[in-house]
Amino acid sequence: MAGQEFIGSIWIEEGKIKALGEKIEVPSEVKKIEAAGKWVLPGFIDAHTHVGIGEEIYQIEGDDLNELTDPLTPEIRAIDGINPEDEGFRDARLGGVTTVFSTPGSGNVIGGTGVVLKTVGKIVDQMIVREPAGLKVAFGENPKGVYGEQKKMPMTRMGTAGLLRQALVDAQTYLEKCEEGKADPEKKPERDLGLENIVRVLKREIPLRAHAHRSDDIMTAIRIAREFDVDLVIEHCTDGHKIAEELAEYGYPAVVGPSLVNRAKVELKDKSFKTPGILARAGVKVAIITDHSVTPIERLPLCAAMAVKEGMDPEEALKAITINPAEILGIADRVGSLEVGKDADLVIWSEHPFVLQAEPEVVIINAQIVKPEG
Repeated sequence: MAGQEFIGSIWIEEGKIKALGEKIEVPSEVKKIEAAGKWVLPGFIDAHTHVGIGEEIYQIEGDDLNELTDPLTPEIRAIDGINPEDEGFRDARLGGVTTVFSTPGSGNVIGGTGVVLKTVGKIVDQMIVREPAGLKVAFGENPKGVYGEQKKMPMTRMGTAGLLRQALVDAQTYLEKCEEGKADPEKKPERDLGLENIVRVLKREIPLRAHAHRSDDIMTAIRIAREFDVDLVIEHCTDGHKIAEELAEYGYPAVVGPSLVNRAKVELKDKSFKTPGILARAGVKVAIITDHSVTPIERLPLCAAMAVKEGMDPEEALKAITINPAEILGIADRVGSLEVGKDADLVIWSEHPFVLQAEPEVVIINAQIVKPEG
């Protein structure tokens, strides 16, 4: 349990947690950090951000969120648009957020693939935890708004669903031809990078990451996922509290937020910090997110604390920014909890991180101290 008193040591070596417990013997030459009376927790994980790809202080220069030239862009990859020098990475790690999922935006029906990154590094390739880690798709206001203005499909929610279904069917056909091409090279189709990424979804190598706020959009995403037997993560899930029992039956996880924002569009009409707790109590696996830079990423523990204030169990809220997002992102073998063999990503907090005055005094990522900055 996260709130249970721990007496002992955590031994870090070669970027991993080598041992932890009360009676481990740590060599005298190993650097020691005293944490008596502090809260020592795994680094927090934000399961939905645009860190590095939608830079906070730039407009055109750092805005690489959406390739708004075609509603279907499965071939593009967030990794190719991320700037490691984005201030968001520094804000994240100094705030105790050590891992993020950074994804294209929601302007397109299919936006491209997202990537899981550590929040420290000089080049993106050295920050990667998992890539690709999901294919972004979007329902509701955003794609119909973008392309409706251009008088092209999708102008409606029906159009959005139709385009996505057709793309999945095209990928099924492409996969069949690729399989035939193994036996007969003459039947092998020309490479299509977009269809290759959708095939990864069909093979359940990566999930669909479905932007959906309204309950009807959430159910459309689920309907399509079940039709094609693919994995699904529900992004935002703003109206999830209205259909919590139904979502629990289907078993798809939800990354909930941002809630620390105003009602910037109609789909956010019923946003509430009660939603994560309602979903968790119903049995849905929940992660709490900032959608940085919509909400500053260093406010992730505040978002979890607000969910607790609105009824979420504190232990579940802590899981929603540690082990739950790790499992949702498919990286729980490396991060999300303090266990032997996992990455040495941990934070020493002055007090419980849900307390407003709490400060992440020491932040360690891959066994390297990144706060205090040296």
